Amino acid sequence: MGKREPAGAVGLVLARPSRLLSAEPFFMEFIAGIEERLAERDMSVLLQLVTTAEAEEEAYRRWAESRLVDAVAVVNPAVDDTRPALLRELRLPFVVAGAHEGSDAPAVYTDNTAPVREVLSRLLELGHRRIARVSGPAQLLHTRARTEALAEGCREAGLPAPVVLEGDYSRESGARRTAELLGLDHPPTAVLYDNDVMAVAGLDTARELGVAVPGRLSLIAWDDSTLCRLASPTLTAMSVDVHRYGTSVAEAALECADGHPATERWSPTARLVSRGSTGPAPAEG
Repeated sequence: MGKREPAGAVGLVLARPSRLLSAEPFFMEFIAGIEERLAERDMSVLLQLVTTAEAEEEAYRRWAESRLVDAVAVVNPAVDDTRPALLRELRLPFVVAGAHEGSDAPAVYTDNTAPVREVLSRLLELGHRRIARVSGPAQLLHTRARTEALAEGCREAGLPAPVVLEGDYSRESGARRTAELLGLDHPPTAVLYDNDVMAVAGLDTARELGVAVPGRLSLIAWDDSTLCRLASPTLTAMSVDVHRYGTSVAEAALECADGHPATERWSPTARLVSRGSTGPAPAEG
């Protein structure tokens, strides 16, 4: 059997509703970063949108059978993730974007702990003692890592355990979960959201409920974006160079496609950008 001809593409499957993809800037910037690096090799991204894990696996099988891609970028690593084993079985080179250090798969690693501790440190400086989190899906490894980092930090600071409510990155879940938090007998004085869309929805919900931001409630979004900068008040956010992250994933995917071990790489670390949505804890907090 002769040497396989390059397909000229890196595959990326996004298993999420298309309505979320269109509303969330993160993946558009991420894909742009991948495409920029691939263009230097006259290659492109083959993007597939699916709604289920089964459909994602079927896409990989189809790509392997038809030799449509040279490598795959796997995103949103999850608990008991079966995708790496499947891709090895299919002999499709791949890289996992956002894996944690120690992963046995080719990966671009992400540190979710240090940024959470930076956020918590700032909130403690502002006097906050009741801190909550509206997370992404609980099965995702980065969701779990951020939740554990926040819980551990609060425990070390002698604070009550943070209330964590699971969202799905949509505006609807951000609004619903914020309303639930503000309806508690002792509502939080600060909320950390796992994306910008949910945070903007939380800001709108607080306004509708007559809760002043940041007078009574401070809000922080994980991903910075134009949405955060255009909100009123502007949203404090954890800012990541998402474009550079995509470039790093593309570089690792190209190494794997060329048959080389992926060089250890880390995604850019999220950093806190303070804006108008955070302030001192209210006196009654």
